[in-house]
Amino acid sequence: MDPSATLTTASAQWASWWPWLLIAALGLFHGINPAMGWLFAVALGLHRHKRSVVMLSLLPIALGHALAVAVFVAVALWLGSVIDTRVFARAGGLVLIGWAAWHVWRGHRGRPRVGMQAGMAGLACWSFLMAGVHGAGLMLVPVLMPLCASPLSGQISRGSAVAPAVLALGLHTGAMLVAICAVALLVYDRIGVAFLRTGWINLDLVWSAALVLCGVALLLR
Repeated sequence: MDPSATLTTASAQWASWWPWLLIAALGLFHGINPAMGWLFAVALGLHRHKRSVVMLSLLPIALGHALAVAVFVAVALWLGSVIDTRVFARAGGLVLIGWAAWHVWRGHRGRPRVGMQAGMAGLACWSFLMAGVHGAGLMLVPVLMPLCASPLSGQISRGSAVAPAVLALGLHTGAMLVAICAVALLVYDRIGVAFLRTGWINLDLVWSAALVLCGVALLLR
């Protein structure tokens, strides 16, 4: 077999799979980040002395996260269908970098808070707001662009973009739910929350850096 043909085939396969792998990876990252909800689910379980509370809390948290991402994605697809792709990419890059700067500057100030007596609807609203504040949906926009853009014109068509966007949202939410469930149960059953004081990296800074990198990638696209 011709090595160059094999390399071309492998490159084509990677080009078709990397956006989906990255979407799943972002879901896993969101699930691992305590700011996205597992820490609150564990705290609720400890407060009410019920492991089942931890599990039940994860569902509205994942739902709120998915709704927030869906809003960002829907707005981005609409804008991408009416604006030139290059202009959209440049504007998106600036928004990502600006959001990262705002996120670093604001830190934990002004974040939505919810008490230990929150119900399922309250948890979903809290998760929706937290995901929005973090710009969780923004991070998916650069990955969705090659999936939703027409291979001929490079423009985003709202009609053909709906299916890959819905699949991406489902994959992202599923990966996030798997990660958040695994971490929450591990912390609740075995580790405990005390390790966060000394044994946890600042994922907010990692997230802000990732926003900047994606913004730069869009600007250079």
